[in-house]
Order: sequence, then structure tokens, then C-alpha cells
Amino acid sequence: MLASRPDHYKNFTVAGILLMALLGGIGGGVSRDIMVGRVPAALTNSSYIVLCLLAGFIGYHLAYSKGQLFREGLFQFVTSFALPWYATVGAQTGVDVGLPVLGSLALAVVGPTTGRFLIDVSCGAPPKQFVRGEWFVAIATLTGAVWIALDQAGLPRAASAPLAFLVGFTVRLTALYRGWEEPPARPQCRPGHRAGGGAAEPGDVRARRRAFPKPPVVPDDAPAPIDQASLQRHRQAAATEAAALRRARDVKGGREVAVPQRLDQTA
Repeated sequence: MLASRPDHYKNFTVAGILLMALLGGIGGGVSRDIMVGRVPAALTNSSYIVLCLLAGFIGYHLAYSKGQLFREGLFQFVTSFALPWYATVGAQTGVDVGLPVLGSLALAVVGPTTGRFLIDVSCGAPPKQFVRGEWFVAIATLTGAVWIALDQAGLPRAASAPLAFLVGFTVRLTALYRGWEEPPARPQCRPGHRAGGGAAEPGDVRARRRAFPKPPVVPDDAPAPIDQASLQRHRQAAATEAAALRRARDVKGGREVAVPQRLDQTA
């Protein structure tokens, strides 16, 4: 279903969709097991691959059928359900092999998020871990931290795992329902401004502005630049004519006339 989204779809074949299902289904678990030096369980137990292919086949038919709201709701519910479980298993794996807390938290993040990372990279889309979203990585970290805290407190795993899952699942659904998102990275200066206070523009925009400067802004009630030039010429002609008439009247009346150096200065 993820590969059918407009930002991911790349004219995939049916085989490509099924391979995406494998990447998303076992990519996190395989990466986690390799990091701790284990043979991935997906390679020793063929049921993992069979289930991924079956889920990919079902998702393929759901993604290209009617019911956009149903598909999106189902996708978000399934991912919200899988995220805390994979995070809990990752934290358990880290504790079992003797990793410190930070190493176990890293496995809690790798397990549930690597599959999505592989799909996004294969589709040429920005990985979800690196862009703003509903606390995708943070919820995986929170779930792993809750399980580690409960495990170190002596709670049996039969109780600590469901409790950690419940916390992560609840926070994930709440974030989706309320639209909680991570704050974006703070740029060095505000968007649209330079550090010195001026407007920041890409280089191609600045070059285009220099090559094609904008005409001066004319108020709505003011004449256009061409009309202004024509009006100025008419005013100069009228001023010249008025000065000539005054000189003619002065000459006719016998008065001396001082001829101005520039007739347009008489206006």
C-alpha cells in the first residue's frame, strides 16, 4: 500500500510490489539480527517470507481498489500496531546479548524503522525517519525505554512486554489522531530572511530578477508610465505656447521681453 502512494509510486511491477513487502516486513528484523551477530530468523524460518509475500499480495489488491479512507486507516493501524512490538523485541535483543542501555535503544529503533527506510530509499522518497512526522522514531525509542525500565525493575517479560506495547501503541494512535508532529529543525536564519535581515532568495531567482526586473509599481488611480510621458510632453507644449503668447502680447504692447534660456522652465 505504501508503494502505491503518489510520492512512492514508480511504475512498479507486481514482483516489485512483492519485493517491497519483503523489504518492509523483514528488513528491520534482518538488520537487527545482523547487528548483534545472529543469523536472521527470517532466513531460518521460512514462514516469515511466506507471510510477507502473502501480506504484499493482499496489500497490492487493497492498494489498487476502492476505499481510500479504508486503506489509509488500515495502513496506519497496522503500522501503529507493529511499531511498538518491533521496538520491544529490539530492546529485548539488546538486553539478551548484553548491550548497554543506549545500544538496546538503538536496536529498538532499528527493528521497527529499517523496513520503512529501505522502502523510502528504493522509491526515491525522503526516509520517514528524517522528515517531520508523527513521532515515528521517538515512539520506538519510548517503547524500548519503557520496556528496559520495567525489565530492570524486575517485572517479568510476560508483563513488561504488553505494558511497553500498550504505551507505544497508545502514544502512536494519539499522535496520529491529534496530528502531533516532531518540531522541524531550526534553520540558521528564519525562512525567507538572510542573517543580516534581508530577504533570502535562491541563486536562480536572483539571476532571473536581474535579467527581468519588475516594472515600477503604479497606483491604481495613477496613469501608466507611457501616459505619464505623453502627459509631460503635452504640459511642456502648453507651457511653451503660453510663454510665446505672453511674449507676443508684450512685444505688441512695446515692452521689452527677456527670452528665457529654457521655455519649459516657464511652466
